[in-house]
Amino acid sequence: MIISVTIIITSMQYFLFKEGKTEYWSDFMNDKELYKSGLDNCPLTFALNLIGGKWRLPIIWALSKNGTMRYNELKRSIDGITNMMLTQSLKELELNGIINRKQFMEVPPRVEYSLTDNGENLIPALKSLASWGNRMKNSDNLK
Repeated sequence: MIISVTIIITSMQYFLFKEGKTEYWSDFMNDKELYKSGLDNCPLTFALNLIGGKWRLPIIWALSKNGTMRYNELKRSIDGITNMMLTQSLKELELNGIINRKQFMEVPPRVEYSLTDNGENLIPALKSLASWGNRMKNSDNLK
């Protein structure tokens, strides 16, 4: 089934591109109905989409441990994160209402990040999840 859908979409893409009808292809790909699933209304899926990703949890955790932090402090506290990924993750977390961004009109410019009330409310759940993960990691039931 997946292979046949892929072939159909690939064939459709080729045809539409060949015919110069790219506007139809973009309309087809932007149709949100194609991407609906039974889990769209699940609150757990919604929550995990807000905090999921490689860098969001380390950012949230660093802010919970240190309180208000500046950009370079965050960058130094999270090993391996690039400037682009830190900037993108901070913007996404701000849009999701998990962190605050406060910009000061000074020379040189200064920006501070902190957790919102929603971000603070997330920390006990993350601690519980970490505790569960630790128990599972040390469990003999894992194969």
